[in-house]
Amino acid sequence: MKNLKNSLFYLGVTGGFTALMFWIITQGKELEIGRRIISNASQDTFFNQFLDAIIHNLKHPLAILLLQIITIVIVARFFGWIFRKIGQPTVIGEIIAGIFLGPSVVGMYLPEYSAMLFPVESLGNLQFLSQIGLILFMFVIGMELDLKVLKNKANDAVVISHASIVFPFALGIGLSYFIYHRFAPAGVEFLAFSLFMGIAMSITAFPVLARIVQERGIHKTRLGTIVITCAAADDITAWCLLAAVIAIVKAGTFMSSLYVIGCATLYVLMMLFVVKPFLKKVGDLYANRNELSKPIVAIFLLTLIISSYMTEVIGIHALFGAFMTGAIMPDSTKFRNIFIEKVEDVALILLLPLFFVFTGLRTQIGLISDPELLKITGYIILVAVAGKFVGSALAARFVGQNWRDSLTIGALMNTRGLMELVVLNIGFDLGVLSPEIFTMMVIMALVTTFMTGPAIDIINFIFKRKAAILPQEIVSEGKFKILISFGNNEKGKSLLRLAHSFVKKQNEHSQVTALHLSLSDEIHSYNLEEYEQETFAPILAESKALNQEVTPVLKSTVDIETDIAEIANEGNFDLVLIGLGKSIFEGSLLGKVLGFTTRIINPDRLLDKFTGKEGLFENSPFDDRTRFIISNSKKPLGILVDKDLSTVEDVFVPIVTPEDVFLLDYTQKLIYNSQATVTFLDVNNHVKSNFVLEKAIAALQQSYGADKVTVIREDEMKAGLMAKQDLMMVSLESWKQLVDAQSLWLSTVPSVLILKP
Repeated sequence: MKNLKNSLFYLGVTGGFTALMFWIITQGKELEIGRRIISNASQDTFFNQFLDAIIHNLKHPLAILLLQIITIVIVARFFGWIFRKIGQPTVIGEIIAGIFLGPSVVGMYLPEYSAMLFPVESLGNLQFLSQIGLILFMFVIGMELDLKVLKNKANDAVVISHASIVFPFALGIGLSYFIYHRFAPAGVEFLAFSLFMGIAMSITAFPVLARIVQERGIHKTRLGTIVITCAAADDITAWCLLAAVIAIVKAGTFMSSLYVIGCATLYVLMMLFVVKPFLKKVGDLYANRNELSKPIVAIFLLTLIISSYMTEVIGIHALFGAFMTGAIMPDSTKFRNIFIEKVEDVALILLLPLFFVFTGLRTQIGLISDPELLKITGYIILVAVAGKFVGSALAARFVGQNWRDSLTIGALMNTRGLMELVVLNIGFDLGVLSPEIFTMMVIMALVTTFMTGPAIDIINFIFKRKAAILPQEIVSEGKFKILISFGNNEKGKSLLRLAHSFVKKQNEHSQVTALHLSLSDEIHSYNLEEYEQETFAPILAESKALNQEVTPVLKSTVDIETDIAEIANEGNFDLVLIGLGKSIFEGSLLGKVLGFTTRIINPDRLLDKFTGKEGLFENSPFDDRTRFIISNSKKPLGILVDKDLSTVEDVFVPIVTPEDVFLLDYTQKLIYNSQATVTFLDVNNHVKSNFVLEKAIAALQQSYGADKVTVIREDEMKAGLMAKQDLMMVSLESWKQLVDAQSLWLSTVPSVLILKP
């Protein structure tokens, strides 16, 4: 009755007022008499007017900018995915995406589309947005630097770092002597050109280097500590040098630049001795909070903007101000992490790809198609590698590192990545670099970053030593070993409780390893140890409550799915347990639409279409990551569909095919270790008709009693049976058959462990 009343009220109000508005507009038409109204309607049809309006809207600057952002983000993510799959940093793929969308590919082969997507008049908006993204990015880079590490471990690292700057800087200036006449823009002094060539050769990409170190699993080693410290010192030194170079270039002469450098010095002193203590006090007040109020966030963001504005006005570029603000942020890991989470997603995913494409629009590969220009590009790459790689390696060897570690340091310090593009774009904007030399230097940045991974692989191969991901005791001990791989703490605790139920009484003869893999751009070098403690604290607390020993392993990666399979093989685990990822759109109409589109857009699923694996999972609730692990796993694998699993006392095991006999081994472990009561469901009468199954279940009943092991048929299932169960254990093949058959009792299942032998 209430719903009917509401409906009548709604119809009455909306209908009545709609009629009133129509009557007023109709009466208002009479007011137009004698006013010489010029009607917008013409001889065109209404459809043509509609088309004209659409075309006009498409050409609006905001519509063009939004279309550019959509295209850039999609293409950047796709290229990033490709390069992540081949073991390269995602940033390389995003840079390539920028070049692809520029005049080198799309502009060359689809000039009309390129002109429509990137009209000249729209590039200003794109540049300003990309600069905002860079300011936020440099703010994050400043926060990632751990200045305490520099204080504690700076001796050898500073020697290596400064040698890795001075050596390539000198070579860059030497190279500029030979190419100045041909490639320096008209009116640019040799001092400005040579200084920019020197600083461009000296840059190391700290973010890319730190993530490669984490992905390689060497972040906890002495080598990893040294190379991250070197990169941090390199970053600070290089940005200070860049600020000085910009000051000299803008002032025109070295003497004139002293005023700019003096102002910059005062700015740095103010930031260190006035702003930093103020921010520290604010940070201390909120250090233990999980969220920050909007006024506090506003204070820090306003500090960032004012700092960037000051350095831009002084003449040393806004990016230095952003970097400086990040470096003086309060030392609290939690505090910095909150800010990084607020800033990083927008900066890295949305705004930074705009910078890559803007750089790509300036990069014209066609300008260096001449063999002579290709030769000069080769010389530039050679000088860059010789300066950074050789300079860093020799310095490391001089301070006492062995040849293997020295060469590894050299390979890592040779990584340039995004930081190089930032420097090159500053030089291009200042008019110091011509389009030809800009393109050559972009190619150099790509080559030197791309070669880092293969160079480290070659060094490891020559010296015959592979970085171990797992502790040696896990690999070598001959115990029943379980690996649990978790993404969040709640799933991790459920997986640990499940693993414990398999080995509760056999702790001395078992080993449980907890693995947390994180994508490389989710872990920051400055708080790696704190991140590890925070990640494993709930798991270790749960293990203590269960009295179950656990070995924690943290690894940064570019490919979570592949690494889980590789780590399982390396540790020779007897069982790998993972949680099932769920879509936020599960069960909704939007989810069905997205489910259809991801089959087309998602590259992994598209690949499965061609290889014939797609049909294998079409009726499964598995997300893409789980599907990939299933199809590539060589070890026994268990996928837990968790419904707040707390105990494993009552277990339900459907027997759908004779091949399900392997489930009895795991069933026996649960009965023995956890005193579990097991109910077998004989779906197709295989228990009675299959000798092996019948004898195996009979043996369990004889060993543990008929009250612990029972067998029923589907028609014998009583109402409420599933509600009493803690866990359903089923094979992968049987799960697919049950889903296909749309068994009604599936809707009431408890937590489910899907096992693949």
